Amino acid sequence: MRNVLVIVLITVVGFAVGFRAHNGVLPFIGGLAILLLFGIALARLFALIGLSVSNGEAAQAAAFPFLAPLVFASNAFVDPSSMPGPLKWWAKHQPVSATIDAMRVGVHGGPLTHTFVVAILWSVGIIAVLAPLAVARYRKS
Repeated sequence: MRNVLVIVLITVVGFAVGFRAHNGVLPFIGGLAILLLFGIALARLFALIGLSVSNGEAAQAAAFPFLAPLVFASNAFVDPSSMPGPLKWWAKHQPVSATIDAMRVGVHGGPLTHTFVVAILWSVGIIAVLAPLAVARYRKS
């Protein structure tokens, strides 16, 4: 529910300051749904990290090695074509970039074909792997 509230809040603020979806309502809502699904997937990662360490500071430190390559080596801030070889490949083939591509297509237009499917597969795959690990870790604690 917290992820839904944050997405609604950011969307309302965006529209209040002049943002407009250029691809229609359904692709925009689809993009928001993919964003929510990815948030749920990341929550499984952070639950597993939080259950594996002793305190909040340790959880924050343990999460950084996962977040840094996902966020800073993605297409969120820089076009991957300007990145060097291996970093370019990583930026084009990782879950944050896939989710951002799907959001951009949903909001600004473009073919909805594989971008949504790739983003959904990444999120479902992350959930499928990490949710059982987090549950098992919870049961041990």
